[in-house]
Amino acid sequence: MMDDERIIDLYWQRKEAAITETKAKYGRRCYAIAYNILRDRSDAEECENDTYMDAWNSMPPHKPTALAAFLGAITRRISLDKWRRKAAQKRGGEFTVSLNELEECIPDGKGIDDRITAASLAEVLNAFLYTLPETECNIFLRRYWHFDSINAICARYGFGQSKVKMMLLRTREKLLTYLEKEEIFV
Repeated sequence: MMDDERIIDLYWQRKEAAITETKAKYGRRCYAIAYNILRDRSDAEECENDTYMDAWNSMPPHKPTALAAFLGAITRRISLDKWRRKAAQKRGGEFTVSLNELEECIPDGKGIDDRITAASLAEVLNAFLYTLPETECNIFLRRYWHFDSINAICARYGFGQSKVKMMLLRTREKLLTYLEKEEIFV
């Protein structure tokens, strides 16, 4: 498989092989992110393909330092936008459950968007994640970034449901404490 720097160079050279190589290396990952949010194969495939188009339109001028994270963020944004458009149909899934779990960290019940901007939230969350032990951080990310189900996390790490649920609960409590310490919530 081609390395990320070479793939990015293909985008900058405007060669269609960039999309082929991106799909070969990151297609499954992009699809999984979209599917975990949307829970619909057709919608997930559409978001995966939209990710390649968005990457094509973004490079140049952007030259990502971490292609996997760049593509993941694009896929996540596109999938969340699609989910919001379909929200009138009241679709659920792990995405809704995951967000409801995180909302417990917001003491007054206001949504995250009402409290701080997305950019500063990302900065604070990244700093928080660096305080966690590796396994705890990975499980937190699997649940709240990739929107994996509890069962999928259990299978991935070989833990029981109660252990994963307790770990996530304690991590959310740590997050709330961290947000309060950082004076995100006064």
